Amino acid sequence: MVAATKPGTRIDMSENFNRNQRIIKHAVRGRGAVVAQNTLAAQMGARTLARGGNAIDAAVTTAMAIGCVEPWMSGIGGVGYMAVWIARERKAYIVDYGAVAARGLDLKNYALTGGKAISDLFGWPPVVNDNNVMGYHSIAVPGQVDGMATALKRFGTWDWKQVMEAGIELAERGMSCDWYGTTMITTGAAALNKYETSRATYLPGGFPPVIDWEGNPPRIKLGNLANTLKRLRDAGPRDYYEGQIAKDLVADLNAGGSAISLEDLANYHARVVEPVEFQRNGATVHTVPYLTAGPTMKRAFELIGDRTIGPGAPDAAAFMAVAEGLHTAYEERLRTMGDAHTDSCTTHFNAVDAEGNMVALTQTLLSLFGSRVMLPKTGILMNNGIMWFDPEQGKPNSLTPGKRPLCNICATVVSKNGEGWFAIGASGGRRIVPAITQLIMMQTDRGMDVEAAFHQPRIDVSGVGPVRANWDLDEDIKRAISKKMPLVEVPNPIYPLNFANPSCIRRDPMTGTVTGMNEVMSPWAGGAAV
Repeated sequence: MVAATKPGTRIDMSENFNRNQRIIKHAVRGRGAVVAQNTLAAQMGARTLARGGNAIDAAVTTAMAIGCVEPWMSGIGGVGYMAVWIARERKAYIVDYGAVAARGLDLKNYALTGGKAISDLFGWPPVVNDNNVMGYHSIAVPGQVDGMATALKRFGTWDWKQVMEAGIELAERGMSCDWYGTTMITTGAAALNKYETSRATYLPGGFPPVIDWEGNPPRIKLGNLANTLKRLRDAGPRDYYEGQIAKDLVADLNAGGSAISLEDLANYHARVVEPVEFQRNGATVHTVPYLTAGPTMKRAFELIGDRTIGPGAPDAAAFMAVAEGLHTAYEERLRTMGDAHTDSCTTHFNAVDAEGNMVALTQTLLSLFGSRVMLPKTGILMNNGIMWFDPEQGKPNSLTPGKRPLCNICATVVSKNGEGWFAIGASGGRRIVPAITQLIMMQTDRGMDVEAAFHQPRIDVSGVGPVRANWDLDEDIKRAISKKMPLVEVPNPIYPLNFANPSCIRRDPMTGTVTGMNEVMSPWAGGAAV
């Protein structure tokens, strides 16, 4: 861990924030539910449940819709992972639709500048023209569409055309841009301005769209995305990889300098794999495997042991155990696996149906607006998956043609006594594992209900810098941690979220009632129950 302070030192980074302000968010409850970082997308998923679809149908509906309402986070130009609990089988699966580097990728396009790392000890050394961070060279082969098609075919009950309708409806309507939308577009404006179609879409007249004085938010037409979604509905998901959409994608990508070929797209297939599993105080945690954050979370819990088990909200000893476990787990991750360095503009959502099927799904474009490139023929905003690789050769996660990179995704389902208990995950880069570890711990080890757990202030220990503690955390807890480890007190503002952006749906096996909860400080996040 890199620390600018010594144990016994506490730094308050919250001078400019109002300590008297406290936000409360209520859970949603029903027989089935969807919770997401965008409430409108969650409502579309819940509508699928209400019309007879199962949790997988609802999740795929939400996945194909949410990129039309928060396009800076994810979409059909992105990648992700899905954790699934199938009630009738009493078994969990993982759908892997992660990023892959193009086979024809030329490492000469990622020459190092020789300058210092972008941000910290584990940040990437900078690349000439930031080719790995933005623009056409930063784009990896996208897996979103095939991932959703694979999940639907294996576990769903609806057909492809049905799950596409919500996304088409939202794309045709146009994205409503309120104050939060303006904030996100403004944050990405400088980079969006470099690419013609992105600039025309998100910066009309050269500026981010703003709400008028009567409170009417403008609507943004997302280029040709609605027409692309319609073709995808009618021609089927493999059209994205082998048909006309594929041809349009490659034409635009190659015109901009990307190495992605028709062969790369045709050879892309999502895969259904076994989860990483471990026991936690009578529950079984099923999480993502391979080059994800799942193994790191498992290691953190191994190091924490039984020190967090007890009644009620976690005390100073429990938080100290979490801090120490995460510290060591991240040191091991960074030393042996490399890093997934990203500002991580990702989305996570969950779906649970009345039969007890569960989905935890994390999908992403990686950075805010991904590569910042919207392709003109299709209106698809593309990922910058190459940024997940270390551009320096000879490292565990070095950039290699045809290779999959390390990522921070940690989509997870938890079962107990052979039944699905809760689905959970988060967006937030390195901050995902600390958030999910604590929220799982609060429920499995401390017996907290999901609403109380989400209102409990957390810490962040993600391998870099001192322990970051929410300023609302109890004083005795902060004092105890600071005696052993460097600690910085920080607020948890609306943007950026300092403690990730998690969500969870929990099912009571006795009553069948589900309770869904989102990050309290996330302004668009919410749920819908049926």
